[in-house]
Amino acid sequence: MEHRPWHDYYDEGVPASLTYPEVPIYYFLEESARKYPDKACTIFKGAEISYREMSRLTDQLAAALVDLGLKKGDRVGILIPNTPQFVIAYYGVLKAGGVVVATNPQYSGREIIHQANDSGMEMMILMSNYYELVKSIQEKTKIKQIICTNIKETLPPLLSLLFTLAKEKKGGFRVKLRDNDLWLMDLIEKYAGKPAPEVDVGPEDTAIFQYSGGTTGVPKAAIGTHRNLVANTVQIMTWITSAVKGEEVVMMAIPLYHVYGMVAGMNYGMGIGASLVMVPDPRDLKDLLGNMQKYKTSIFPAVPALYNAINNHPDVIAGKYDLSSIKACISGSAPLLRETKETFERLTGGVVFEGYGLSETPTATHCNPNLGENRTGSIGLPFPDVDARIIDLDDEVTVLPPGEIGELVIKAPQVFKGYYNMPTETRNALRDGWLYTGDIARMDEQGYFYIVDRKKELIKPGGFQVWPREVEEVLQEHPAIMDVGVAGVPDPKRGETVKAWIVLHKGQTLTQKELKEWCRDKMANYKIPTEIEIRDELPKTHVGKLLRRELVREHEEKTQG
Repeated sequence: MEHRPWHDYYDEGVPASLTYPEVPIYYFLEESARKYPDKACTIFKGAEISYREMSRLTDQLAAALVDLGLKKGDRVGILIPNTPQFVIAYYGVLKAGGVVVATNPQYSGREIIHQANDSGMEMMILMSNYYELVKSIQEKTKIKQIICTNIKETLPPLLSLLFTLAKEKKGGFRVKLRDNDLWLMDLIEKYAGKPAPEVDVGPEDTAIFQYSGGTTGVPKAAIGTHRNLVANTVQIMTWITSAVKGEEVVMMAIPLYHVYGMVAGMNYGMGIGASLVMVPDPRDLKDLLGNMQKYKTSIFPAVPALYNAINNHPDVIAGKYDLSSIKACISGSAPLLRETKETFERLTGGVVFEGYGLSETPTATHCNPNLGENRTGSIGLPFPDVDARIIDLDDEVTVLPPGEIGELVIKAPQVFKGYYNMPTETRNALRDGWLYTGDIARMDEQGYFYIVDRKKELIKPGGFQVWPREVEEVLQEHPAIMDVGVAGVPDPKRGETVKAWIVLHKGQTLTQKELKEWCRDKMANYKIPTEIEIRDELPKTHVGKLLRRELVREHEEKTQG
């Protein structure tokens, strides 16, 4: 690759260009199973599955899926939180030649219907506590086959025993399957000793549909190939220079349904033969911190809100946890404040380096060096083989010099193939081999990049993704609401939170509590506005387009004033 200023600031040993194996993404699992067969691949509540065992389980599942009729390129939904079952389902589907559609476990029925129908999935693998929800909406989708797993199936024997019938029922885990639905572990057991099916899966084949927002606000399926995932995994493996293959422990607290957790956590962990410590609920800080201390976590990808929560935990402040095993932490999904970074580094002795990525480049394109200079407020340097430019916002072709603000565009081996069934959106995003990110940024003289603003109006509360239009459409259905605008506003805890500005029909009243209650079964919790403001009218352009930026500006003026 032609020399770029950022190459001079790479850590020692990180080259400007890399060689990528022409393999499917599950190659890394197979390689680690060969090199470290007895090492724990996943650790969950004390129960370990070795690399050898994980390779075997995923082979058997793949054989079963093919026998169930899964054909190469068929989409399979995975509705499972961070547990070993997600890993088994993910690699099993890919070995069978399927396409993974990882679904957010916080989704409402309405949101699952949209994703299922948009992707064309006919099969879903899910945790049993989501079984009744999916059954209730199944007839509104093309889903023909549900494969169910109970959380007990990967717990250690004693915990499984203690996970009593009453607990199972209370958590919604105890279900009676109907129709032609199957239990995951029964299915795997039935194929004991069976090798993976012989499906020809190559670099150009589709591996994932990752749902992403865009300028239109409609969630779109970004098509990620095996080549995309392999390239990014190799880049991250090269970038984190302090990691030692076969010796690391990765804390898997960021959701696996999101490409950040999927690639920078799971795929990367497989690539270096690390143990993945599974935490299904990162808000359960006692569980998270206990696991970190017990298993001596060394690699911890997370979002700023989680680093901040740990920094402020009374037991961490009191020194009750030993977190000194942590050495490398990628921070992504939201801006990292200097105070958050420095406090976490002081408490653990680890290094936190901020990165940047998109669902369209599953997952990262930029990162601050692991050992070199971390520039606060910067998303860092482009990875090896990543070319990045700042383009003039008006003509969209002129490349701007350092210091100038424009749109960030990227050319890289991890740039996606396009959006599924959305040719216009694909043409807008991909032009002459460059991905137009929709993010407004600048680059300094040394090649460090800084995100200034978003062209897209995506809201990221605590690292989650919320599209304003999605929330607006739900709120608009409320009988008291005449007009509504939704945007992200700064929040000290979550980085950003969802705020709704509402115009009511004449004579109507609506409290924040009433609105939240009304939203509860219509969207995931993190999408529900935490703030509402009743107004007489909303700012709009002369053609009637809502000015969300104006709403945010007014909000900031009020809060600062």
